[in-house]
Amino acid sequence: MKLYNKRVQRVNLVVTGAVQGVGFRYYARDEAKKLGLTGWVRNREDGKVEIAAEGEHNALEELINWCYEGSPAAKVDSVDFEWGRATSEFSDFEIST
Repeated sequence: MKLYNKRVQRVNLVVTGAVQGVGFRYYARDEAKKLGLTGWVRNREDGKVEIAAEGEHNALEELINWCYEGSPAAKVDSVDFEWGRATSEFSDFEIST
């Protein structure tokens, strides 16, 4: 039997709405780690939250879907995302500044 490696991809997301000051980054980090993803999440100066994540395609899709709900206190208006090529530069998923 031939084994295939899961294809690693990258997705960059920008989440808009009431997503700062509501624990969004902490919940996003926990969700990403649960899904086995690496990367980072950070607040932007414009009030949005930005995420760069790498991992298996299906896990990335689950993270995207999670972002539409976000943390319990968040009110997400939109999620913009762009697929890219993984760089394998991350070893964990962190909250960035």
